[in-house]
Amino acid sequence: MRRPVIFVALLLAAGCLSAAPSRNILVGIVTDCLNPGELWYCSRCASPQAGYCGGASSCERTTEVWAQSQEYVAIRDIKMCGCPEGFVHGLALPRLEVTGVEDPRRPNGVWPFAWEAARRRISDESEIALAVNPPGDRTQDQLHVHLVRLTGDARRRVSALEPVRIERLQDTWMAVSANAWRRRIASYGVIVIRSADGGWLVAADRTSPEADFTIARCGL
Repeated sequence: MRRPVIFVALLLAAGCLSAAPSRNILVGIVTDCLNPGELWYCSRCASPQAGYCGGASSCERTTEVWAQSQEYVAIRDIKMCGCPEGFVHGLALPRLEVTGVEDPRRPNGVWPFAWEAARRRISDESEIALAVNPPGDRTQDQLHVHLVRLTGDARRRVSALEPVRIERLQDTWMAVSANAWRRRIASYGVIVIRSADGGWLVAADRTSPEADFTIARCGL
């Protein structure tokens, strides 16, 4: 009598696993959704760019590209959907698969690319925040830099993290590694903001810098 019960339990467990949100949505976007002219684009891409695959036009079901190069792309984050004009939340990603902040393949060039993409949407650079969440606080396993605005009191609180000042955004990974080592943080996220003297301040955050320091969602 136990076998049917066990079989049903296994089916239910399998159903729960299959219903779990995919952690590879961003991987699919960078591999399948950036080149609408490619063969079988509409069958391969789950979130096509608007105007290409028939009925796919809603914000939640399309990819909006803000900027791209051979190595990186900046897109609208789904958190912008339904928000008023002026709210900004984008993502800058490498076009090759890189898991996250802990991946040794993390590219230095993603930071200047991300800043330039953010600057095109947020004219006051003192308001810009670039944030990467730590492994335990992310939902996607493709490195993505959040392009967002700082909260009103974020600068004061970032200063408490003893940030490292850098002249070049390409040095961000090196700077945050040094900051994390000095503060004895093994797993961390990254926050990058403009310093008053024209450089940048970089710090490691034990939790989500997106949640801790930025206006990540409208209506909050």
